[in-house]
This record gives sequence, structure tokens and C-alpha cells, in this order.
Amino acid sequence: MEHYDIIIVGSGHGGAQAAIALRQNGHEESILMVSRDRNPPYERPPLSKDYLAGEKSFDRIQIRPEQFWSDKGIELRPGRNVNEVDAQSRTLTLSDDTRVGYRKLIWAGGGDARRLSCPGSDLNGIHYVRSRRDVDLLREELASGAKRAVIVGAGYIGLEAAAVLRKLGCEVTVVEMLDRVLARVAGPQLSDFYADYHRSQGVDLRLSTGVESIEGEDGRVMSVLTDSGEKIPCDVIIAGIGIVPSVGPLIAAGAAGSNGVDVDTYGRTTLDDIYAIGDCAAHANPYADNMVIRLESVQNANDMATCAAKAIMGDKQDYDAIPWFWSNQYDLRLQTVGISTGFDASVVRGDPAEKKFSVIYLKEGRVIALDCVNNTKDYVQGRKLVTERAEIDPELLVDSEVQLKEMR
Repeated sequence: MEHYDIIIVGSGHGGAQAAIALRQNGHEESILMVSRDRNPPYERPPLSKDYLAGEKSFDRIQIRPEQFWSDKGIELRPGRNVNEVDAQSRTLTLSDDTRVGYRKLIWAGGGDARRLSCPGSDLNGIHYVRSRRDVDLLREELASGAKRAVIVGAGYIGLEAAAVLRKLGCEVTVVEMLDRVLARVAGPQLSDFYADYHRSQGVDLRLSTGVESIEGEDGRVMSVLTDSGEKIPCDVIIAGIGIVPSVGPLIAAGAAGSNGVDVDTYGRTTLDDIYAIGDCAAHANPYADNMVIRLESVQNANDMATCAAKAIMGDKQDYDAIPWFWSNQYDLRLQTVGISTGFDASVVRGDPAEKKFSVIYLKEGRVIALDCVNNTKDYVQGRKLVTERAEIDPELLVDSEVQLKEMR
């Protein structure tokens, strides 16, 4: 059985950054990165944007050139699942029936796209956006003439895919169970703006609408039947309804966790010498009033990876990174800083009609988050207001003639 000083499970942003940060912080022993993905580490956000649109090749979304990993002495073992974790003997059993040992384990397994479960959800033509292979299959169908798309879910993935498909000339219907788009990540002002904008671009947006079943012919999707009884014809379906954290082997090994796997402020699970980072790691986040949450973002994956790597190397620092996110749709660039969950007031700064504005969220009079549309200056300057939990008069925040950096 082969033995490595550190094994990293997962080759997304978290796994890649963990390996990079270990080397940057002086780690010189063996590192193995195991991944079920068959490709070298690559960026995930472009999958629903530039890569789907065909504007970026795979080479351009790789996190590092492929040669980088061997140059840094980081062994990649793609195309393997981890079937079992034995925390007592510090070994992993892989899907190719090999066993490997570790001194420290970093779990960066991310998550699986949540699958549709309605009748007809096993038909061909249903797509998810989680990996390069997922998007390659979708692109093949579009290239073969698919022109009518139904997108289930109006979160980031669904709306980004809708924007790309409209640009490619497809007819697009978005079906969302909740009463507004981006409902889980933004306030009503931003939701209303994006709903109106998508409709102005030709998207048929159906809110407060569920999927009853999917109808097909010869094993392939033909239409979506909504819970109101309406039939929407389609050639392809894209589902963007969240993820299920990939932590099964860790939980089976005895790690604590219900929504993901629980970690402390250094990324440590309840199992000795096992860390977890990124989308699958449930942690008390200081920007969410220390609620235990999972954050699905590149920022969180990278910063948790660096935190865990430093802890392994003896430089323990509590995880305290400010959350940030972004989304590109049409000519709109949304940049978010902070977490707006639990806000009790919000103000709009700027004019949405000009496609340049910010929504600032407050809780008990203090700034907790900003959503900035085509407004990078507010995004950059607003970070400090979030980190300081600044208490500022809402009437002043609305005044776009006064820069945020001047507000204290």
C-alpha cells in the first residue's frame, strides 16, 4: 500500500488551493490529490458562463497549467472515487480497489448536483452543470440543433445558463418554485431587477411554479408539465436546484455533520487529522452571526484551503475571511460582499434603470452585505463597511454622490 504525507480528496478550487498553499507554506513531503473528475484541476464558475458559451476553451479555465502539478511534486490521481475512509488506520479505499495511506487528509469533495425526482426525471436530455463533462454533453446537444430549453431553478446557475442560451439563440423558459429569482441569496429589489431584465431579454420566467412531471418520447424529453397543468415543450432541460454535499465516506467513518461535514475554525473535522474545506464544510461563519452554514463559492473554497494548509503547517489562524461572490449575466456583472441572510432593512443606491446600482443590506442598523450591479467601486469600498459592521444612516447610504469610503 502506498503512503502519502497528505492526501487531498477533490480537485476543484479548494483541493487545488490546498495543494498550492501547502507548498507555499513550506510543505516538502508527498501530496496526492484524488479526484473522481478525469481532468486536471479547473475553474467551475465558467462552466455556466464562458465555457458553456464557447467563449473559453478548457485550457483557459484550468487553475494551473497541467505541468505545474508535477513540477510542484503534487501527484494527481483522476477518475477515482473514495469509497471508504478508515480514520483509525488512516487509509482510503478508492474505486479502483487500491488503498492509500495518509498522515493528514484534506476533504475537498464539494457536492453533487441535486437531481430532479419527479416522474420522467430519468429521460435523456436532462442536464446539470457541475463538471466539464456535464457542460460538454449539453454543448453537444445544442450543436445538434436543440433550441428550446426549460431551466428548472432561478438561482445563479439557472439564470447564468439562461443568459448564455438566449445569446446562443435558444428559446428559454425558467421555472422557479419560489416567488422570486435569486430568493436564497438576495433581497427583493435585486430579484425584481433580474426578473425584469431576463424577461426583457426574451426569457419566459415562471415564478411560483413547480415541475409536476417530465414527458418524453423514445426515452427523450419532449415537454415539462408544471404543477398548474401547463405543458412546456422543450428539447433540453437544465436543472439548477442546488447541491448535495459529497461527504458520505466521512460521515460513515464517524465524522459529525448533517448538512455537509462539521469543521472547527481551522477546518478540522471531528476525526483526528482529517480536515474538510469548501462547499461541503459546515462552519460557524462570523459574517453570518456565527451560524453554522455551508458556503458554495470560490472565495470560501480558496480561503478555507489556505486556512487548513496553514494549520497543518503549524500556523493556526481562525477562519475569518469575508465572503464574496459574483455572477455574469448578459451585460450585468453582479458582485456581492458579505452575507445578507437575516437583514432587516435595505437601501438601493444608484438607479437600476441605468444598470448601475447597489443594494446595501443592514441588520440592527449595521451594514452586513452589498449586492453591486456594474458598480465595482461600491463593491470595493463597501467591503470595509461590512468588515467593520459599520453603522451608517440609511439616508446617507442612498446618496450615490458620496463615496462609501467617506462614510464612517
